Amino acid sequence: MFNHKITGMILTGTLAVCLSVSAFASTSHFNDSSVTGADLGWEDWTKEWPTVAADFEKVSITVGADQSQLNFAWYTKAQDDAKVFFGEDKDSLTEFDGESGEVDKTLTGDEQYYFNHVTVTGVEASKTYYYTVQKDGQQTDPAEFKTQAFDTVKMLYVGDPQIGASKGQPTANSEELAEDAGEANTAAENDAFSWNRTLNIALDQNPDVNYIISAGDQVNHTGNPKEEEFAGYLNAEKLSGIAAATTIGNHDSLNPDYGYHFFNPNQTDEGKTAAGGDYYYSYGPGLFIVLNTNNYNVAEHADTVAKAVAAYPDAKWRIVTIHQDIYGSGLDHSNTDGMILRTQLTPVFDENDIDVVLQGHDHTYSRTKMLKGDGAEHGKYEFRLNEAGDDYDWQHAYNVDTDEAVTLYAEDGQEMTDDEKAGLDAFTEDNKCYTIEDVDGNSVDDPEGILYMTANSATGSKYYELAETQQDYVAVRSQNWLPSYSVITLSDGSFAIDTYQIKDDGTVEPIDETFTINKTADAADATDAAAETEAQG
Repeated sequence: MFNHKITGMILTGTLAVCLSVSAFASTSHFNDSSVTGADLGWEDWTKEWPTVAADFEKVSITVGADQSQLNFAWYTKAQDDAKVFFGEDKDSLTEFDGESGEVDKTLTGDEQYYFNHVTVTGVEASKTYYYTVQKDGQQTDPAEFKTQAFDTVKMLYVGDPQIGASKGQPTANSEELAEDAGEANTAAENDAFSWNRTLNIALDQNPDVNYIISAGDQVNHTGNPKEEEFAGYLNAEKLSGIAAATTIGNHDSLNPDYGYHFFNPNQTDEGKTAAGGDYYYSYGPGLFIVLNTNNYNVAEHADTVAKAVAAYPDAKWRIVTIHQDIYGSGLDHSNTDGMILRTQLTPVFDENDIDVVLQGHDHTYSRTKMLKGDGAEHGKYEFRLNEAGDDYDWQHAYNVDTDEAVTLYAEDGQEMTDDEKAGLDAFTEDNKCYTIEDVDGNSVDDPEGILYMTANSATGSKYYELAETQQDYVAVRSQNWLPSYSVITLSDGSFAIDTYQIKDDGTVEPIDETFTINKTADAADATDAAAETEAQG
């Protein structure tokens, strides 16, 4: 097996941008699509939106268990046999069958829909394919799907599209964006346009991307039916021809509709909320593990990681995606609820030789130094649902062992008591559970530590301020109030990541230097020799 941790060199840190902060996370900045889309068809989109908002039957394509598979999911109004027709000749497509079932009618205006889940196999590298799906008794028109090389893999990594999160914002035409249902959800209208814009720009600039990784919060609803937000997300033009690996964010977590819309591979019984649980897959040289960290039972996540590693022991890289950024740099997530699972997940990732952790949630950009645990004992913390059960109680972290509630924020208009401040200080100190690898440079060879990335919003539906003080574990961070995305290039010997932001005029510029992790032949030989010695006893 390839080595996952030895020694290395890395960048020790520069501050990209630091802005003034307030007591709570700021959402005053957002992407106004009526401005950025003025020359990109915004007016036509506003006319199209009522049709889009009412169309719950868009097809989603997700990665399969490995690169030879694709998973399809879509709604229908009739319970057809779930069928995908897929192949290189659009006039002679191979039929693949799956399963269908009822969608909870409370999510769809009390109208019955059915979900359809189908896996396509036998997918090969560098091919042009076509597919149709069985929808309401008819086959859809053929759509094109191109695959890329499988030896070196490129991924578009995005954070928090969160369609609908721009609710309440004033637009250039002085209308306030609304979060009402259906076509009246003008926040979803705004953000779906921006999501389409980002994907068009990013994938036109990088046409050889294999698939998309989203670090969670595809939509903004929390515990409420908002099918028009999923419709807006899935309506993006590029999604008809590229697969995605999505993560369950806190805004996706409390309804089952995520699990209807996204048919994830190797789904486990661990980490479940109403939206689904943990899953994993192999792609090229990488093992990718996606954890639903809205479930705070880390023992279950540890089981998923162990199961994934056992299933793909020869993967050259081990990459985890989670929504909550346990090492981020935004206000207020990174210093309170973002690090809620840090003390528990850090040792799990260390013990399983994880190389990189991709995160969202923070609505800012940051790249850490190479981090590993300190080996000391720390408390275990979790969030719990509020009394209504329709959202999380973000105000309190609970110690799993003592049941003690740590107050993270004071009630509106009130100040924290001395005891509450002392509890928060102890929580913060307890979460200093990491050590920083003493390395230097933008390229690191065989590091012992783990790289933690946090993606800013891909749509600009909502941004947060940076924390007032840059944390010691952060190498680079940025908040320029612009939609951003990263491109990851993965081969047997290297992981490289580049991050860009999209300006209002549609031009793209980098916001960080290329960062590369290298795995050397010497490290691989050392690991193979150690494994052979251990096998011989």
